[in-house]
Amino acid sequence: MRKGDGRLSHDLDSLDRAPKDACGVFGVWAPGEDVSKLTYYGLYALQHRGQESAGIAVSEGSRILIYKDMGLVSQVFDESILGTLRGHIAIGHCRYSTTGSSVWENAQPTLSSTEHGGLALAHNGNLINTGELALRLPPDAIRATTDTEVLTTLLAQDRSQSIEDAAAELLPQVKGAYSLVWMNETTLFAARDPQGIRPLVLGRLERGWVVASETAALDIVGASFIREIEPGELLVIDERGVRSRRFAAAQPKGCLFEYVYLARPDTTIAGRGVQATRVEVGRQLAREHPVDADLVIPTPESGTPAAIGYAEQSGIPYGQGLVKNSYVGRTFIQPSQTIRQLGIRLKLNPLREVIQGKRLIVVDDSIVRGNTQRAIVKMLREAGATEVHVRISSPPVAWPCFYGIDFATRAELIAGSLSVEEIRASLGADSLGYISLEGLTRATTIPADRLCRACFTGEYPIPVDQDQVGKYVLEGQL
Repeated sequence: MRKGDGRLSHDLDSLDRAPKDACGVFGVWAPGEDVSKLTYYGLYALQHRGQESAGIAVSEGSRILIYKDMGLVSQVFDESILGTLRGHIAIGHCRYSTTGSSVWENAQPTLSSTEHGGLALAHNGNLINTGELALRLPPDAIRATTDTEVLTTLLAQDRSQSIEDAAAELLPQVKGAYSLVWMNETTLFAARDPQGIRPLVLGRLERGWVVASETAALDIVGASFIREIEPGELLVIDERGVRSRRFAAAQPKGCLFEYVYLARPDTTIAGRGVQATRVEVGRQLAREHPVDADLVIPTPESGTPAAIGYAEQSGIPYGQGLVKNSYVGRTFIQPSQTIRQLGIRLKLNPLREVIQGKRLIVVDDSIVRGNTQRAIVKMLREAGATEVHVRISSPPVAWPCFYGIDFATRAELIAGSLSVEEIRASLGADSLGYISLEGLTRATTIPADRLCRACFTGEYPIPVDQDQVGKYVLEGQL
């Protein structure tokens, strides 16, 4: 029997996986502050972006020390461990694997040695020319099987120039999505790919600076938001302050799915709160797909903001029809076959007195494989709902993402092969409505030509050779 891996939802149904982002990254330069604890809390705020492993690197000016392990941030670190991680610079990482298996060797930050000392790096995103980049390295140069390890090793091996200059030369040759934080013994660096696919922001502390994947991580450590790091921009932070250097022209293509699912609702992207965007998406969804019903309920918590918007626009009451077990996401106990058969009920349970005899509108953010929604529809009917109408606050996800979200293949996506009516029949719903791509885009207030919408359209802003990408592209090379 396979040992419990800590992800109960995967154990219950290996096909029942919500979309997963690659990672969360955090960096801080703050003399006089307890930077390891700042990083811990920053990662805690970013835990939703990656739940497989976590790590922190620190430097007090003469050496870099890293601690990382498999598990949640709160499982990997405690007071005694954080007490050993002392310095004035730190970077942190929480991981969901998109290149390389979920094993300790692939946990981040990565560490490499340079001509001038150490280099630790953390990465959110996914590269699409990892194999090509790996061929530039000598045999046995890398120990892990991640695109991050390749990037770190390439950055460290250039002995002819400073890390800043080496990065400015290397990054234009790197293709794909990357929001990076890295450090040597004295300096914090950050960079974002020319398309700016994954978010990265700069914040100010009273005695230093912070970079993070989302503004919510700035809030939790008491940093004030300064600005988003620009696509194609490299930041250098040391005792002289913050210096900006452009290594590529900006070609903005921010990920539209960040607005749908990935980012925290209390995060701000491009000057607008994600919560406000998601509520407006719900309003638009009600305009596009009205239906007579008695109650609007969300799939908690992913569908809550859009369900609020749908109820406001439609005038149909909003209610809680499903209760979520907040602690079901992680367990180290292998479920028995009896428990496994309960499936979705371990995560969600219906409030029978609320839904019995009611015509329901159930709002969720996306349908990837359809297993969860199918189980919810069945469960609501068994609890006495007379009608179940499903409304989705994103267009059909029909294409894989190669830039850091785990939509592995088109064959795994229910919308990759079925029409909306066929999906409705598969779910067993009375009706099914997806928001239009135009409606979703309009709700973000971002022009369509500044967004990556590839998972909905199949039009990739960075051309992808699908024979050269994949989660295990490096596994056979070591």
